[in-house]
Amino acid sequence: MDDLHDSTESGSPPGPGVEPNFAAIAQPSYAHALFFGPDGLRPGWGFAFYVAMFFPLWGLASVWADWWHFGSASWLWSMMVEELGDVLAALIPALILARVEHRPWGAYGLAVRRAFGKLFWVGTVWGFAAISLLLVALYGLHAFTFGHLALHGARIVKFAAFWAVMFLLVALFEEFLVRGYTQFTLARGIGFWPAALALSCVFGLMHLRNEGESRLGLLAVVFIGLFFCLTLRRTGNLWFALGFHAAWDWGETFFYSVPDSGIVFPGHLLQSSFSGPTWLTGGTVGPEGSVLCFVVIGATAILFERTHRKTEYF
Repeated sequence: MDDLHDSTESGSPPGPGVEPNFAAIAQPSYAHALFFGPDGLRPGWGFAFYVAMFFPLWGLASVWADWWHFGSASWLWSMMVEELGDVLAALIPALILARVEHRPWGAYGLAVRRAFGKLFWVGTVWGFAAISLLLVALYGLHAFTFGHLALHGARIVKFAAFWAVMFLLVALFEEFLVRGYTQFTLARGIGFWPAALALSCVFGLMHLRNEGESRLGLLAVVFIGLFFCLTLRRTGNLWFALGFHAAWDWGETFFYSVPDSGIVFPGHLLQSSFSGPTWLTGGTVGPEGSVLCFVVIGATAILFERTHRKTEYF
């Protein structure tokens, strides 16, 4: 018996009548246990891998846009090309990680079967209505004037279509980057609303590079981001938020022709203007820097919460 005991401990095959320890053999390796838990790839690693893949791709998108611009393309078309590259930079890491994690693509908020369906179009109506309410309120307070037409004829249709496509890409990039794979993964680790708050702050910081931004404007972006998280929580996907985001930006930049997070773009419909204190008008930020923006988004969030009571996400 002593000889048998010694041979088993030394790792040599057990003798007749001794059962091998299959439980020990079946245990996952240390490397596997480090990266994977009971629910698949651990959230911290998933988030880190996503970020590590995103930034190089994001840099390539900028290089691609510069190359396109040097090829004599206009600045506006180069901007659209760069935005398309940004969208790909946000989506490709998630596509790779979805294979690693064996998860359906819809888990990250962009269910293909829901693409541009009812939720998206309802979101566009809500988004355009919200920015319209904000600017009509400023008009009623004599802080905003619509001015006169800056475009005429076919140029109206041309720029309306251009900015619609452009802001769809902007919405797709920003929404998926901070409320797609990253929101799903962080929520697995720390819970939905802590993840939503952290990523909404990231959403605000993304606008720091915009000239003309202010602290109040950045805080408004965070507030809007939290509203978008509410829509994700209640609808189960990002399509409502995408429609709202795109329509809000389109209404701001093209239709009402006001600064969008501190940026004034060419090809806008009106020669509109603001007058009054910065806290009311938003100043160089535009209406997102107005205190009324918080009122409008707060009222919109309350209305949305009361009309969409069922939690569909997590």
